[in-house]
Amino acid sequence: MKFMVIVKADKNSEAGHLPSPELLKNMMNFNEELAKAGVMLAAEGLHPSSEGKRVHFGDGKTTVVDGPFAETKELVGGYWIWQTKSMEEALNWLKRAPFDAGAVVEIRKVYDFEEFGELQTPELTAQYERLHSELANKK
Repeated sequence: MKFMVIVKADKNSEAGHLPSPELLKNMMNFNEELAKAGVMLAAEGLHPSSEGKRVHFGDGKTTVVDGPFAETKELVGGYWIWQTKSMEEALNWLKRAPFDAGAVVEIRKVYDFEEFGELQTPELTAQYERLHSELANKK
């Protein structure tokens, strides 16, 4: 099972403050553990929302809104993509993460294509497999 582990933004990340050297070192050590265990597939931190844009779609037109965005608690500051056997295993890994007090992290299961059931036509399955093959070849 794949999981997206979503690290919520906070006032420091939204202000563009980088983590302390100690936190960065601890997080890199944790990431190394995840990688060696075959859990971590990807991980990135995000720049503050002041450098981002939101695109709203509706009624045949799109609207672009410049950041920053008001609700910090609803913003993403970074993410991991993990592969584990279960939500419980992902939670056990996350409980070991070296976050500062007050950090909020969300875990959400990533859909497997097979979960789309009747929507999974032979044509879409072939397209899905081609796409993932192309992405794997870019690594």
